Amino acid sequence: MTEQKKYIKESLNYILTRSPFKKNPSLAVISYKNPLMLNDFTVKRKLNFIDIPPHLKNDLKEEGEFLFAELKGTNKEVIFLNGRHSFYEGYSMRGAAHPVYVLKEMGVKTLLFIDEVGFLNPRFSIGGVSLIYDHINLMGDNPLIGENDVTLGTRFPDMSNAYDSGLYNKVENLLIEKKFKFYPSIYLGITGPESETEAECRFYRDIGSDVLGYSVVPENLAAVHAGMKCIAFGMISRELVADRLKEITEGEQFKSRIKAEKYFGIVFKDIVSIL
Repeated sequence: MTEQKKYIKESLNYILTRSPFKKNPSLAVISYKNPLMLNDFTVKRKLNFIDIPPHLKNDLKEEGEFLFAELKGTNKEVIFLNGRHSFYEGYSMRGAAHPVYVLKEMGVKTLLFIDEVGFLNPRFSIGGVSLIYDHINLMGDNPLIGENDVTLGTRFPDMSNAYDSGLYNKVENLLIEKKFKFYPSIYLGITGPESETEAECRFYRDIGSDVLGYSVVPENLAAVHAGMKCIAFGMISRELVADRLKEITEGEQFKSRIKAEKYFGIVFKDIVSIL
């Protein structure tokens, strides 16, 4: 057994012995901490990341919660990761991807990612929602580098359908039916956590990016490697159009993210219901 698989099994065994579900759900949501969309769920049980072995950060400050949840008004059970293992927080790339493999071992087949993003496409606006259909990886690293455990996935995974086109079309049709405005997007993955310079924003747009964020790419790479389907959304909280940059406070950015979350909340429950 590889070290990676050993770590996955440690987490899996801890989680399964505490699960309130008779059968593990096929859908999981991975998000930053405490999005408003969490209010659409009834939490059946909560496990703190810091209590789940193995501890993949030396300082053990593993914030976030592993939630067993049920979509309100339905019988749909979902795993909700309220918080994630981000590369910029000091996790290795494999550490950032670790929860994805644990979910796979639990039987999860579909992942819904929620990330906070800045927009590079001048047609987009703050407070909007992006629906991601592809990505560019400029993080300079990859969770698949190193020894490949064939029990987790193939050595050279095919990324031609990284954000499953069938799921994308299904969600797109729902959003159009609901007359919900969204931005089809190519997501750029960078390390963060610093904000972007004018020159960087110009370059990022020139290579074809619509939005950027710091978290989804390693999670998506691991999911594709593990044979899982993905759908991803960005809550737009910053403008990153070159020559239009202005300094914003964390408070202003938070308010913009909340605006996007409130708008996304109109359709979020419907999206989860069809996945």
